[in-house]
Amino acid sequence: MKTKAYAAASAKAPLSPISIDRREPGPKDLAIDILYCGVCHSDLHTARGEWPGILYPCVPGHEIIGTVSAVGKDVTKFKVGDVAAVGCMVDSCRQCRSCEDDLEQYCEGPHSFTGTYNGAAKGGLPNTFGGYSKNIVVDEHFVLRVRHSKEQLGAAAPLLCAGITTWSPLRHWNVGPGKKVGIVGIGGLGHMGVKLAHALGAHVVAFTTSDSKRQAALDLGADEVVVSKNREEMVAHTGSFDLILDTVAASHNLDALTSLLKRDGTLTLVGVPEEPHPSPSVFPLVFGRKSIAGSLIGGIAETQEMLDFCAERGITCDVEMIAMKDIDHAYDRMLKSDVKYRFVIDMATLD
Repeated sequence: MKTKAYAAASAKAPLSPISIDRREPGPKDLAIDILYCGVCHSDLHTARGEWPGILYPCVPGHEIIGTVSAVGKDVTKFKVGDVAAVGCMVDSCRQCRSCEDDLEQYCEGPHSFTGTYNGAAKGGLPNTFGGYSKNIVVDEHFVLRVRHSKEQLGAAAPLLCAGITTWSPLRHWNVGPGKKVGIVGIGGLGHMGVKLAHALGAHVVAFTTSDSKRQAALDLGADEVVVSKNREEMVAHTGSFDLILDTVAASHNLDALTSLLKRDGTLTLVGVPEEPHPSPSVFPLVFGRKSIAGSLIGGIAETQEMLDFCAERGITCDVEMIAMKDIDHAYDRMLKSDVKYRFVIDMATLD
């Protein structure tokens, strides 16, 4: 079925209106009319061809909230009119060890998981098209229930990526009362890391390169703020962190962070830099049994857990609402970090 969307025709082309094909809903599918779609840095990288293997036309968007408009005959969890969400995945092999463990983001099948955009599409379509569109058709298994209020739905959309990307490692490393957690970077990911670590009961220290962000980090829920360029502030925290979550997507020296971990502490990377980080020193890792790890979004079950946790506590992202026609300007502003802290598209503006 045809639907309106916004797409990049090439890596150099601005996004513009397009008519795309969506498959007809199958027995286990939902059709969702999209209300809001968050804007992720991955959207920019993909639309502008900064990652390999991009297929055009490209319709980005994997932070989707809308209402169910149709359900297949075998759908059991949703009905027409329900508020529903779609995150970064729309399929996986569902047979491998990771899928059986509800960690579909680490799918070990022949094609890994299927991304919400630029993935292998069903129904004979060339590639998956994301949430910069009027509607989407998704298998029930990859659709999430949203319990936020109607007024919160727009600000809840980025939880589908920024929220789960920070929630998953916080839960995996058992963050809670009595734990000291560092969040590096106060941007789209980092601001949610601060909010969620605080809500889980940890002592939260935010790291920023700019003293001007100190009050903003405290307002988000940080107990302390460290300006990472200030050596005295950094040294004061040596050997004290259980977990440091590094959200920065630029190459930087990791040794300055591993030195802050206590014995058995972990530095977890969720930001992926264009250029590799300098190789970290082995000595402090060996002599402190410290770890450097990575984490990728989250599985469907833990994404639902995160959404429910946030709805119960009224947690949303700090967002700026934009019209669909302003997406390229929003991308340019993202490159300058000129947003607090995520853009969200009001899909009613897609005419």
